Amino acid sequence: MSTDTPTQSLTLVQAVRDGLYGEMARDEDVVVMGEDVGKNGGVFRATQGLHEEFGDDRVVDTPLAESGIVGTAVGMAAYGLRPVPEIQFSGFMYPAFDQLVSHAARLRTRSRGRYNCPLTLRAPYGGGIRAPEHHSESKEAFYVHEPGLKVVVPSTPRDTKGLLTAAIRDPDPVVFLEPKLIYRSFREDVPDESYTVELGEAKTRREGSDVSVFTWGAMTRPTLEAAEELAGEGIDAEVVDLRTLSPMDTDAIVESFKKTGRAAVVHEAPKTGGLAGEIIATIQEEALLYQEAPITRVTGFDVPYPLYALEDYYLPEPARIKDGIREAVEF
Repeated sequence: MSTDTPTQSLTLVQAVRDGLYGEMARDEDVVVMGEDVGKNGGVFRATQGLHEEFGDDRVVDTPLAESGIVGTAVGMAAYGLRPVPEIQFSGFMYPAFDQLVSHAARLRTRSRGRYNCPLTLRAPYGGGIRAPEHHSESKEAFYVHEPGLKVVVPSTPRDTKGLLTAAIRDPDPVVFLEPKLIYRSFREDVPDESYTVELGEAKTRREGSDVSVFTWGAMTRPTLEAAEELAGEGIDAEVVDLRTLSPMDTDAIVESFKKTGRAAVVHEAPKTGGLAGEIIATIQEEALLYQEAPITRVTGFDVPYPLYALEDYYLPEPARIKDGIREAVEF
């Protein structure tokens, strides 16, 4: 992409809308659907203006029925459309879980390649906005565990547009989890033109030599903040934003770890069964002889997501992330 490509300064949620608009304009088979995505523009306004531009047939307001939304999208995808259903909050995806794992994820293998399922399921996810129960969960591990699903979590507006475009063009189902904590927290120059960011490729956000820190989504920014503050203490942390959780860029993880020999993993999901365990196991399998210290985990806690008063305590923030990194470095 040329350096003089026209850009606009967008928030992450505006980048979602820009990516949707671009793909709908490019491909008439792309259809957006979900609760209030039409005239209302979506609960977070990620689909604002699309109904006026593309009409009732391609921006479809659905009943409040998550299983029906995803089930309908699976059928549409099987017959050649590229549906992009939205679930208003990821905590409400559970009624659609059967449609995802029993049908969307298996359509290609079940039909021995006769059918595929080019479906991109979007959902705001994660905590930090003082929302009530079932609005703040971080359950990416559920979907990563299901073969046949790709799982994407962007952390910047520029990546959001490129990753979403790649997801919509992908021939198989993608769960696209949007960290709503950073929907409007900062802006970034995003190219006007259409482009893709390849699924399955991590991004090193900060080069370092003392310790590797792996993270994604809304936790990327506090991790970078912690890394910058630790630099003042003489600790040079490398921060790797995984961006796609399935398929995971294990080569990037292993290569970074071989360089530093120490690591921490930061995610907002509960610790037990979280993806930090999978990342650590991968390092053990692929780079054990490079390991100089136990790998630390800085995560949410093994409790239901708390209400407002404890939300800031639950989510990893720079002070707790710094403690986790120091533990890995000072062992």
